[in-house]
Amino acid sequence: MRRTSFEDMNCSLAQCLEAVGEWWTLLIVRDALFGITRFDDFRARLGIARNVLTQRLEYLVAQDIMTKEPYQGNPVRYDYRLTPKGRSLWLVVTAMRQWGDQWAAPDGPPVESLHLTCGHTALIEPMCSACGERVHGRDIRPVYGPGAKDDHLIPGETLTPPPR
Repeated sequence: MRRTSFEDMNCSLAQCLEAVGEWWTLLIVRDALFGITRFDDFRARLGIARNVLTQRLEYLVAQDIMTKEPYQGNPVRYDYRLTPKGRSLWLVVTAMRQWGDQWAAPDGPPVESLHLTCGHTALIEPMCSACGERVHGRDIRPVYGPGAKDDHLIPGETLTPPPR
């Protein structure tokens, strides 16, 4: 079944889902973050069909999330490496993993994040970039930003044009 495209939706979450919302995609990105670069290694680790993996990798390259670099000439074989745009998905993958650790891992986290600076296991927690306090969902309220184009995105809020 073909899913609806979010390409024209003026929402950053929708645009993120447009790029990486298909369920195999973030598992491929996870493995790339673990250092996997070769087609056959992705396929063996994920148990994914060749055609699906090919489509997902081609899409990630087209989205500038991964690059495709030849490592062998005859036959041509490629490494798939994360771009800076792709590497920045570590925070998305980590947030989803931590959610899974809390709600779907009764025996404890299968993977943890080791902070190399201090050597301890770390949880990634949101903090306010202005004051440095830890942020919880109840502590924030969505407001329109400079890229807003319509006033249907936030229920009950009206898009106010920026001052001139």
